[in-house]
Amino acid sequence: MSGLMELVILVACCFFLVNLIKFLYDYLWIPLRIQHILNSQGIKGPPIRFIHGNNKEIAKMKQEALGKPVAWTDDLFPRLQPHIYSWINRYGKNFVYWDGARAELVISEPELVKEVLKNSENIFQKVKLPEISRKLMGNGLAFTEGEKWAKYRKLANHTFHGESLKNMTPAMIASVETMLEKWNGQEGQEIEVFQEFRLLTSEVISKTAFGSSYLEGEKIFALLYKLKILVSRNMSKTTIPFINKLWKSADLLESEKLAKGIQDCVMKIVKKREDQVVNGEADSFGNDFLGLLVNAYHDLDQKNRLSLQDLVDECKTFYISGQETVNSLLGWIVLHLAIYGDWQEKARREVIDIFGNQNPHLEGITKLKTVSKLSNQDIK
Repeated sequence: MSGLMELVILVACCFFLVNLIKFLYDYLWIPLRIQHILNSQGIKGPPIRFIHGNNKEIAKMKQEALGKPVAWTDDLFPRLQPHIYSWINRYGKNFVYWDGARAELVISEPELVKEVLKNSENIFQKVKLPEISRKLMGNGLAFTEGEKWAKYRKLANHTFHGESLKNMTPAMIASVETMLEKWNGQEGQEIEVFQEFRLLTSEVISKTAFGSSYLEGEKIFALLYKLKILVSRNMSKTTIPFINKLWKSADLLESEKLAKGIQDCVMKIVKKREDQVVNGEADSFGNDFLGLLVNAYHDLDQKNRLSLQDLVDECKTFYISGQETVNSLLGWIVLHLAIYGDWQEKARREVIDIFGNQNPHLEGITKLKTVSKLSNQDIK
């Protein structure tokens, strides 16, 4: 019996020792080796801290930056990315910092940026998201590579083809008209424009890409918004993979619950589309983005078929990326139009010259140039 006990203890000690060695190799030896190699090539950066990397410094910098008042004319870069701003000034245009044990190489020299974006030989791989971030973005187009990326890109290209966008225009116009009518009824009152744009983009994406009602889309957006808050709260936290398997934080458990809710909502919309075909109410799954995904989900060819998780991940990517980018862009443009009255007048004249009293159309929209110049820093 004592011999068996000794064997169990020996196996447990060996298991612990092997995992300890692997942990030190991944979190100490490899980062130090990478840092030495980069330093020998002239690429410097803040010193790495064991396990945490530079995450604690980044969290502190962001907290301090966001706590300061900001004026209209202030440079927003130091406020939004204070660690990048500070380290570029200290270590140069190209430097390395550490997200836990993972090196993050920052490149701001234009020629090197072009080389990375070109990536003709697929040398530069896409970032691998932490577990909690994958709950939000999934493994959709933005984070896949190779044949899977090509398959996703083909679906997205069809969705954003000129003719497809042209067919979406009436639904977009109708949603904007509804929003403006609502605003007209609130004359003299303060309107939270960013929130209004969030509702607008939710409605447009739900209608044009998924053929669903605003209420169905809004539920998904509400869950994604809660999940986004959890992800942002954990952005600068260091996670150790094998620790997460033994013990999950409250945020990780909540993210799993939200991700399950999103998947259920998406599958409810998919099931509704499938039932319409089965019951003879429709001849196909449709030509919108959801229809293309459902077609791929039912494809008989294994190479072209999407799994259930692939379908859900692509929907999440489209929902969150579509809303966040368009919502932020609309808010940014309206802010600048409010600040710079002369540009507001230029934009108004351009719209009247091109469309007159007609509703916007795709051919005319491509001719609008004034608003796109608002991102230029010389507009003052």
